[in-house]
Amino acid sequence: MAEPHFERSDKVRVHLLRHAHAGDSFKWIGDDDLRPLTDKGRKQSQQLGEFLASHGVRPDVIVTSPLVRAQQTAEIVAGILDMTVRTDSRLRSGFGKRELWAVLDEAGAREVMLVGHDPDFSALLAYLIDTAGISMKKGALATVDLHTKLGDGEGELRWLVPPDLLSGSQGQSDEP
Repeated sequence: MAEPHFERSDKVRVHLLRHAHAGDSFKWIGDDDLRPLTDKGRKQSQQLGEFLASHGVRPDVIVTSPLVRAQQTAEIVAGILDMTVRTDSRLRSGFGKRELWAVLDEAGAREVMLVGHDPDFSALLAYLIDTAGISMKKGALATVDLHTKLGDGEGELRWLVPPDLLSGSQGQSDEP
């Protein structure tokens, strides 16, 4: 078994980015894995990338789900940050704490952006910061500092950026 890349006392910053708007899955005809971003989703991704760049946020690595909408979100953000993207099938669905620690160990980085899906990311965020009822909208970004990989709820929420904050349309739902 490989040694973990970070020790208990190390801090790792994790950015959880839920893929941007990709329309209504019930109206999509075809393989859901191939559902792309809408124009709204591309704009959300662009705005988030610009926001991150303007605040000096540049993770060491961006890892995305292989689903088209997540890959497109990651590629748009990465393009603005002048980065490349890694794909990891574990982010496809069923991504939880066990998968998180494995991806962090393999990345060997201190700041990681993960691009994936709900309900996985909302549940993972709730676990990391020990809260209930938190929901990540499409295109939302949550940034959590982890001071240990052991123990529930030991993360420190740094940012929770909903997509409507960046678009100037606060209070309007981005869900179909």
